[in-house]
Amino acid sequence: MPNVPTEPFERGLLHVGDGQEIYWEASGNPQGKPALFLHGGPGSGLGSGGYRRRFDPETYLVVGIDQRGCGRSRPLAIDALERLAENTTQALVADIEAVRTHLGITRWLVSGVSWGTTLALAYAQAHPDRVSAMVLVAVTTTSRAEVDWLTEAVGRVFPEAWQRFADASGRREGERIVEAYARRLAGADDPDRTRAAHDWCSWENAHVSLDPHHAPMVFADARAQRTFATLVTHYWSHDGFLRGADRIIACMDRIGHIPAVLLHGRLDISGPVMTPWLLHQRWPASRLHIVETEGHGGPEMIEHMRLAYDGFSACS
Repeated sequence: MPNVPTEPFERGLLHVGDGQEIYWEASGNPQGKPALFLHGGPGSGLGSGGYRRRFDPETYLVVGIDQRGCGRSRPLAIDALERLAENTTQALVADIEAVRTHLGITRWLVSGVSWGTTLALAYAQAHPDRVSAMVLVAVTTTSRAEVDWLTEAVGRVFPEAWQRFADASGRREGERIVEAYARRLAGADDPDRTRAAHDWCSWENAHVSLDPHHAPMVFADARAQRTFATLVTHYWSHDGFLRGADRIIACMDRIGHIPAVLLHGRLDISGPVMTPWLLHQRWPASRLHIVETEGHGGPEMIEHMRLAYDGFSACS
């Protein structure tokens, strides 16, 4: 397998209506087993394409998407704040289906990392007949409990950083911290949005800092940072647009037959292993592998991800 990402042989912007264009790219074997990769965030984008390194390029037709409002998709969320309410998990699921139809793919392996696992699960539950297998890394369901842990309760471990985060939020009486940041990033004047994005990302870097492989998030520029922070807070303040307590887990009967590998780090303090464990309990066709020495990613987890792809390569 190459030690550098395989460059896309095709890419494009797909019009999905309402002025939205979704960036997609395809790499690997055009006649290979179709596989979809969903990035984290929300709002981080595909980046430089390192995800392609995990797939055997001779076996897989690998499709990546910059989710609505970020990366190379257009318009960026920060350039169309008046339409931010249209950016929902349901819209992202529809975008994925539009790309699948455009590429003429019948079924594909669906994989994701972090937020991308929530989106992968939501997509699979909406379209189980389109999913052949799943590989999920750093598993989330973006439930209210998970968001409140990330933005409130985990502050017990990082009280100094959390106090700075809370003080900078500008929250109003009765407002959750995530709601305050979402309000400011979606509606305040430009300097305030830039500062709010910086303060939000400082907290993101703090709560993953115990990960042995932690590296601070790096953004190309202030606009990329604002896009990320705007979309993360937009989705998290709305419980991932998955209404109802533990919506993903409650609907696991829809995909319990789909073979899956769940990979998670024991040291992922900002995303405790309870989430994939609960999913696994309700997912008869899943395998859960906990990496004892890593947190929200790392080289061992990436290697297990590659092995999972290889294991599913012969599946229909």
